[in-house]
Amino acid sequence: MRQYVSKRWSEFIALLSLSTTFFLFLQTRDLSMQLSNERIKHTAEGEEFLETDTILREEENEEKSRTIEGDVDAYNEREFYGKLDPMELNNTRKAKKEILFFNRVPKVGSQTAMELLKSLSIKNNFHYHKDKTQKVETIKLTYNEEKRLSNLVNTFQPSSVYVKHVCFTNFTKFNLDMPIYVNMVRDPVERVISWYYYVRAPWYFVERKRAFPDLPLPNPNWLKKDFETCVKTNDPECRYLPGHRRDGFGDHRRQTMFFCGHADDCTGFNTEVAMRKAKENVEKHYAVVGVLEELNKTLTVLEHYVPRFFKGAKDVYYNEVKIFSKINRNIYKPTTAEATKDIVRKNFTRELEFFDFCKQRLHKQYLALNLDQKP
Repeated sequence: MRQYVSKRWSEFIALLSLSTTFFLFLQTRDLSMQLSNERIKHTAEGEEFLETDTILREEENEEKSRTIEGDVDAYNEREFYGKLDPMELNNTRKAKKEILFFNRVPKVGSQTAMELLKSLSIKNNFHYHKDKTQKVETIKLTYNEEKRLSNLVNTFQPSSVYVKHVCFTNFTKFNLDMPIYVNMVRDPVERVISWYYYVRAPWYFVERKRAFPDLPLPNPNWLKKDFETCVKTNDPECRYLPGHRRDGFGDHRRQTMFFCGHADDCTGFNTEVAMRKAKENVEKHYAVVGVLEELNKTLTVLEHYVPRFFKGAKDVYYNEVKIFSKINRNIYKPTTAEATKDIVRKNFTRELEFFDFCKQRLHKQYLALNLDQKP
């Protein structure tokens, strides 16, 4: 009898130990996931994943709310545009070798696009190259710097991708073949607000200080200044004057400069000449310019127009890349009142026109695929 009780007691202890171990495993795994999420949240990558995921959820909600009127609109659009040929709308066909250049605009979901390209490089068997972090991010280059950049990109073995924050460069003026250009855009006012808080986030300076120890820490008063106060007090940082030029850390207030190029005519803020040149370059040289607010459509167009690099992009995004955004909204970016945004929009007229142009071009490329045509 004593031997039987002892045996049962041993079994009970073993079961209790196993249950305790399993419980601790679950708790440790949960804490590890929370720690991982916090680490992502306080990095530049995490902040952009959050914004991209938030915008994508808004886009999905809009899609769910569409009714049969959407089919009528699509029919009317085809009547308006006439027959659209995807080959005529795709500059990829002009490429003489498989080199993709993503001259990424900041704060348009480009960090997410980079993670997507890194994952796709393994699945689609191409080389992924990224410019190293710069102490001073110079997006407007001199003639000789343009030439060095063109020669660098030309040295990559096909098939390759190169990613860098830089204005558009025409390789043909150095007697080199043009790469396949892609980029992203975003509502210009939302983007400038995102940039404003991005450079004030604590982890931004931690990362910069780690990379460049001699960088001075920012003034605390500058860090605490919110965008609404900056606009309403007519602070020089938030004074968007037509034709105004800004150097130094790079003029990240607008998107057109990244598409216009390095000429002096491209540097004035919200100018007609910069907008026209940006449109011309997009039309002539870019395979796809995606729109952050229309990410599903962007991924679909990239898959069909640049399949060598973006085959399977939607599956990879939703099954792999999007997992990084399963965390809370960035706490360092407060909500900005629509009235404040409207004040800013008055000085972003040509930036808004360029954004609408890119949206329309992407939409035409999508319509040309006839993916929503019923048999």
